[in-house]
Amino acid sequence: YLQLFDVALFILLPSLAYFFEQNINSIILIRKFRKLLTAYSLFCFTMMIVNLGAQERLNDIYYFFSVVILGILLVALMILLVFASVRMALKGDHEAIILSTGFAFFAVISIGELSWFFILDGHYNMFLWKWGVFGFVLALIAILGRRLAEKHKQVVRYSRELEMFNNELQRSEKMEIISDLAASVAHEVRNPLQVTRGFLQLMSKQEDGKNKDYLHIALEELDRASAIITDFLTFAKPEFDQTKTLTILDEFKHIEGIISPMANLQGGKISLDIPQEIKVRGNSSKFKQAFINIIKNSIEALRDQGHIHIWAYVDNGEAVIHIRDNGEGMDAQTLSRLGEPYFSNKTKGTGLGMMVTFRIIETMNGKITFTSAKGVGTEATIRFPVAG
Repeated sequence: YLQLFDVALFILLPSLAYFFEQNINSIILIRKFRKLLTAYSLFCFTMMIVNLGAQERLNDIYYFFSVVILGILLVALMILLVFASVRMALKGDHEAIILSTGFAFFAVISIGELSWFFILDGHYNMFLWKWGVFGFVLALIAILGRRLAEKHKQVVRYSRELEMFNNELQRSEKMEIISDLAASVAHEVRNPLQVTRGFLQLMSKQEDGKNKDYLHIALEELDRASAIITDFLTFAKPEFDQTKTLTILDEFKHIEGIISPMANLQGGKISLDIPQEIKVRGNSSKFKQAFINIIKNSIEALRDQGHIHIWAYVDNGEAVIHIRDNGEGMDAQTLSRLGEPYFSNKTKGTGLGMMVTFRIIETMNGKITFTSAKGVGTEATIRFPVAG
């Protein structure tokens, strides 16, 4: 049992130094001391084998190297590791504080017992060091628990990010499919629609009876179909060939003039709070189209005494635009599907308006997010790079 204890001690010293070397890597002296302890432990292990081969006739020499010298090295190691762990703890590292507390408890007891052992010239049975080991192990368990908790938080965060990236990938794939479909089909469909509309207009001028109402309905539906195709084409290629520096306040004043009559019919009002100096790069007509879609949705969601507040500011080189209404609001499921092709919570909606809005903002290197609560209202936040 004494030989097994010696072997365990030979393994413990360099291993303990290596553990601190990996966790407190700011002290080069620990690495050098660990190499010294490794070499000395191998030397002591060799001495033990030689002593056993000599039928323990070299006990005095082996005792000197494996007890006296090794004990001195152990005391030196304890002092060095206590110093290193306290140094890390003073930097505010929580794990270092736990580690230094547990190891200091172990080291103080071990140094005290070893010192007393040498003072009494070996006539002392050490036993208190076991409680020191127990305290040190508890500190290691506490550190392991902290690390497991941190890893769990990382796994949860990574799983959420993975879900977000997966949703974004699915949305991008859908957008790409719609874009390819729009580019290849829309032009071909629009031409026969225009021809059909022309002939229906001629027929409506010649009709005086009941059929004229039917022709009028047919023309309206053709116009609706043409508008949908226009949305498709806008999505496929927003046509930003002509971009310029846009003053956000001027653009929104124009938008307000277009959309205010619709807000008045709904019993609501629009207020602007936008500084004059905020500018972005983009196409004026597409910029207006995107924000008219957003504001129009807010107007349609308004109830009595509705209000739409639009304000903007600059934050970290980005122009941030907020559009908030106090309308019906949306639940989380509806909010998560905004911008999907063909998704709409309106009875006559096609879902293309918001899809085009997302596409235009994306093409202008912008980002759009929504927050909403049922019965409270909805707020859209749009960010664009500020024009240099």
